[in-house]
Amino acid sequence: MNIQITIIKIEGYGPWTLVLGSDREAKLQMLQAQIYHDLQYLFSKYNCLVFFNRFDEYFVITNTLSLEDHVSVIKEISIKHPNLCISFTIGNGKTPLDANIQAYQARKNEKFLVKKFQIYGEINNLSVSSSLTDKKVKILHIDINDSSGFGNHLSPYESTITVMKSYVLLMDKFLKKNSLTFFLGGDNFMIIADLIEKDEISDLLNSISDELDIKFNCGIGFGRTSRESAKNATEALDSIRKFRKKGQIIPIYEIK
Repeated sequence: MNIQITIIKIEGYGPWTLVLGSDREAKLQMLQAQIYHDLQYLFSKYNCLVFFNRFDEYFVITNTLSLEDHVSVIKEISIKHPNLCISFTIGNGKTPLDANIQAYQARKNEKFLVKKFQIYGEINNLSVSSSLTDKKVKILHIDINDSSGFGNHLSPYESTITVMKSYVLLMDKFLKKNSLTFFLGGDNFMIIADLIEKDEISDLLNSISDELDIKFNCGIGFGRTSRESAKNATEALDSIRKFRKKGQIIPIYEIK
């Protein structure tokens, strides 16, 4: 197993929102932003990075987290939001996609599931410390080169359409390589890539570039935790920008 992913879900969120009445959207948007903030804060203390999948569901790379660590986090988030039932399911796999599928199966089978203050199902594949603490996580930090230039011929809303088209194509193409793509905001994306090689990454990005007539910068980072690998990926991306200022065009750069 190379990667452990925890999927966080607000249980019964749809039906719960209905009890708030029709004039609920502003409250819900504030609540969703607060939950995301709280989860990011709590997991960052364990050097993990939270990605939002939908605003009622979040993904975290948790290679270094034990079951006890998960329980500690869910206790804190449940105290902060006592009216919601927030659950964690944990999956391990050879690729990010495999780990995602295992976490999904865990939810269906109520296995490796932490909900409120209780643990459900068998937990014998999670020890006091995760078995994946020595495995390095590989993250890509991608941005669209000179997306600010869109403003020369596109309105802000039209620029967003180009960014979202990029997101969909990145998700689709990298999923075929068993990798998971997440939107960070602006024109930035992170991909949990693991086994995919640098040449393959270049080919995939070039294919999207040709289709949308844009160019990408891609920093590749490795680390024992998701925060460490994301930091290195961002540092690699920053290095690309520094190279460009010196007249060197290096669209993909990695830091191990």
